[in-house]
Amino acid sequence: MRAHRAAGTALEIAVPVLILLGWGIWSARAGSLYFPPLTEILQALWNTLLLDRFVSDVLPSLTRLMYGYVVGVGLGVVAGFLLGLSATLTRVTGPVVHFMRALPAPAILPFALLVFGLGDAMKVSLIAFGCFFPVLLTTIDGVRGIEPDYLAATRVYGISRRDRLWRVMLPAALPQIVGGMRTSLSLGFILVVISEMVAATSGIGYFVLQAQRTYELGNMWAGMILLGLLGYLVNVAFVLVERRVLRWHRGARATAAAQ
Repeated sequence: MRAHRAAGTALEIAVPVLILLGWGIWSARAGSLYFPPLTEILQALWNTLLLDRFVSDVLPSLTRLMYGYVVGVGLGVVAGFLLGLSATLTRVTGPVVHFMRALPAPAILPFALLVFGLGDAMKVSLIAFGCFFPVLLTTIDGVRGIEPDYLAATRVYGISRRDRLWRVMLPAALPQIVGGMRTSLSLGFILVVISEMVAATSGIGYFVLQAQRTYELGNMWAGMILLGLLGYLVNVAFVLVERRVLRWHRGARATAAAQ
């Protein structure tokens, strides 16, 4: 088992390294305007983005993502519990929820620009809109999927509504909520780049677009690589937190499978 896991880890590391080596060798010999040498791209990544423009471009993107993600997830969980606890409210709001869910978040960008202008409020609102619906729908499903016997037992033992919410319903729905949060995180990255490319004077998306317009293609590729690296690292961090938070859930599933 350990040997199999070690081989899998080695393969995960080897494949990206081989791709980078192949890219570096090819780009150094190609002499293409659109594919500058990998060494030039990595130099731009380090000197320009991570040193010179980290505060002016990288940090604003991460800050906008954090605020939009927190707002969208928070509202999604609260609204999901409200709708999940009331079948009547779910039926009444269902058409509106599904209509808004089907609306691509970039489609509301003109409206967000009109209402909030070019500032960070527009970008945060767009990210929050995109992050809201995956969490909303998974929270509703999680709450409505709780075993009725669990809730009946809490009433029999006289557990208060507050404790029932925090100690029974939230843990039971948490696996699905976390799944929606992970989906929302990916959408948040997409929307922060879109919003910065359309209307911004800072951020990684703005940096990439400006580099393309001025034919600084080393900087353009550096920005795209940085976006991929940030997305990967944030996802890895999320998975680590998820494993810790949902450790009890995996243990319960393993016990149930063993039986």
